[in-house]
Amino acid sequence: MMPPESEARAIIETGKAVVSSGLVCGTWGNISVRLPNRDAFLITPSGVPYHQLTPGDLVGVNVQGDVLFGRLKPSTETPLHAAVYRARREINCIVHTHSPYVSVFAVNRKPLPPVLEEMAQLLGGEVRVAAYAPAGTAELADAAVSALGEGAAVLLANHGVVGTGRSLAEALLVCQIVEKGAMVYLFAQQSGAPYLLPDEQASFLRKNFLESYGQRKG
Repeated sequence: MMPPESEARAIIETGKAVVSSGLVCGTWGNISVRLPNRDAFLITPSGVPYHQLTPGDLVGVNVQGDVLFGRLKPSTETPLHAAVYRARREINCIVHTHSPYVSVFAVNRKPLPPVLEEMAQLLGGEVRVAAYAPAGTAELADAAVSALGEGAAVLLANHGVVGTGRSLAEALLVCQIVEKGAMVYLFAQQSGAPYLLPDEQASFLRKNFLESYGQRKG
């Protein structure tokens, strides 16, 4: 069985983007998109370079983590993706990266506050850190879902970041904004005393973004 063409192409293009933007090295990280029936998703295979991916390489998995179709082994983080999709029905896409600046926070096991307005707009509050568990385990999946809560992103201790969204473009943007925020916060700490956005201001920015940002149909 071949995966749906539009979802497959979107994953492949997103994979190229995460590599070209420096969010991953080699074959690390993984990408998935929920399929139209809502109880299954398409995910990248384990250990295949992003620029070599073809639609036939992607693997279909149900939200219980069982492989439905595909000739290759799915990503080792399939349990994590399945757990997020089970917990958050509104999430359609997941991008998991190992970007360098945010990995500093993952290694220090410190949450990343919304230091930039764009972080507050897109993410709401701070990006929390999931309790450590080995990659690919059910324990990591449970810890990630717990720390993610109702947020858009979560840090995996000593590992990387998981970004979510209604589309792959949004999930990728979440990862990019988290990485930018981590870089800015680290440099700000080295060069001065960063001012953090108060919780109420972050909430206001998030609400305003959801209600009025961009073009709205009349």
